[in-house]
Amino acid sequence: MTLMSNMKLISAAVITASFALASQAALAYNAGDVFVRGGVAQTDTGSGNGDLNGDSLNVQSARGFTFGAGYLFTDKVGVELNSSEKFEHDLNTSALGDVGSVDRLPINLLVNYYPMGGLDSKVQPYVGAGLNYTRFSGEPSGVNVDESYGAIGQVGVDLAVTDNIMLNGYASYADVNADINVGGEVDIEPVTIGGGVTYRF
Repeated sequence: MTLMSNMKLISAAVITASFALASQAALAYNAGDVFVRGGVAQTDTGSGNGDLNGDSLNVQSARGFTFGAGYLFTDKVGVELNSSEKFEHDLNTSALGDVGSVDRLPINLLVNYYPMGGLDSKVQPYVGAGLNYTRFSGEPSGVNVDESYGAIGQVGVDLAVTDNIMLNGYASYADVNADINVGGEVDIEPVTIGGGVTYRF
């Protein structure tokens, strides 16, 4: 049996075991709960991402590790602060082609609403809205991209595996707009889809 086959069997066993445990576990979010999250996300920047010195700019999609923490003020309302490692996006323009890359570091502060909060359920969906701060770095030589402040929204779900451990999945949408020192702007609306694990204290 090949290594790839072994990996597929192990992955299938882990997934099956997780859902078997989840089918027996239940979770009620309560006021005062604290949680941390970690996982991996893919961010899609779309196309037509602004311009660079009058030339149409495209910012390519990227993926990376994500992390965050949150607190529930009530059974149904809480706050979450999350971020990621720097997403490295390749850049190209219609006239010049590839022009290098830029690192994007998003930091998000959101208020989340949990409609099933306080109810004993293994499935806990949530929606959130808040503020996105984005810092750019690692630009091509001579290029500097300003910081960005904008709105962000997200939807997600936690699936209880035990009383404290949950599988997490989410999607978010942010508004990112920043000026470029050589003329033009970065204008992207990243849609990020991620998954990972939530641990509740």
